[in-house]
Amino acid sequence: MGRILAQARTIIKNKPYLAWDTKADSLSETAVLEHILNYGDWDDFMQYLKIVPVDQAARLFSKTVNRKRSNYYPQIEHYFTLFFKQYASQSFK
Repeated sequence: MGRILAQARTIIKNKPYLAWDTKADSLSETAVLEHILNYGDWDDFMQYLKIVPVDQAARLFSKTVNRKRSNYYPQIEHYFTLFFKQYASQSFK
């Protein structure tokens, strides 16, 4: 996961407005996805999916959404729950 995480962090490094509150190098894999979904656009997400397989992204998303407190905006959480149910493997459904 180290190489994949480093590549995913480059999206944040290239677009600092995605994570203005922290340094990209300190973000976890779930935090990178969270910042891209909350503050990025569709192209940022597609770039992320070129690095991280959709099933892995769905697992990371599911892990954070199922917590007591989620940092996703409600519209983002709803949309990507539907997206991952449609495009991820049966494990997300």
